[in-house]
Amino acid sequence: MDELKIEEYILSHIDPEPELLKRMTREANLKLLRPRMISGNIQGRLLKVLASMLMPQNILEIGTFTGYSALCIAEGAPDNSKIVTVEIDDEMESFIRKYFQESEYGHKIELKIGDAIELMHDYEDNYFDLIFIDANKRDYCSYYNIAFDKLRKGGVILADNTLWNGKVIDPKFQNDDQTKGVLKFNSLIKEDSRIDKVILPIRDGLTIIRKK
Repeated sequence: MDELKIEEYILSHIDPEPELLKRMTREANLKLLRPRMISGNIQGRLLKVLASMLMPQNILEIGTFTGYSALCIAEGAPDNSKIVTVEIDDEMESFIRKYFQESEYGHKIELKIGDAIELMHDYEDNYFDLIFIDANKRDYCSYYNIAFDKLRKGGVILADNTLWNGKVIDPKFQNDDQTKGVLKFNSLIKEDSRIDKVILPIRDGLTIIRKK
């Protein structure tokens, strides 16, 4: 199967990428060191649809990067919802805020610059309806352990990059710190009986977790 042609086929049969996000992607490719970290339209449309289905009121995103995924979630979330997105790299702040301010969905989003592990403690347990984890892979288990308590019963956690470009099954990368973080997280999720879980082979892998 030709994966590139399959991706092109999918892109031609789903909702088009919003113009603002196209512009963001172009600027990221010109100015940022790792533009591939942007979610892209297939995952972006999935995030929008999931937010539309789940109708979450309080949403947490761990790892903002450009703000692409936050805007996709905001597009699908209810108008009175609130998305808190946390980015540790303060050099990204002006890039992110520019696009949030230009978006018709930006009023739903609050950007916080800092360490998500510390900032999550500012919220009560069972506060969030939806949590999206897409940050330092070495800390995925730490993010999850705190996020689980902050998530209400029936709430959903989405964890990105859980197939890590195939490195999870490649012995050459088993000692890489980021890969080890993903492997440890995947094992933790597998053994957690408090949740329902599935891994979707979308892009770098997306794990969907529902708190029972």
